[in-house]
Amino acid sequence: MPCAIYKGPRKADTYLYVEQEGDFERVPAALLELLGPLQLVMTLDLDERQQLALADIEEVRRQLREQGYYLQMPPEEGLPV
Repeated sequence: MPCAIYKGPRKADTYLYVEQEGDFERVPAALLELLGPLQLVMTLDLDERQQLALADIEEVRRQLREQGYYLQMPPEEGLPV
């Protein structure tokens, strides 16, 4: 499964994953507006990977199939253990 990962200037450490580079058709307009002008970070093939650094790869695949995008938010800081 191909995947393109983008970031926007308005939300630090937030990444938008879509299946095809430049294909934002299924991404809500409000989300695109919130992120601002998107910059391509990388493309990768999820079928060639076992895991991702900060996201559950199976959840990424599922959301890409079902909703057309996956939004990776920054890790929450300061939560009690």
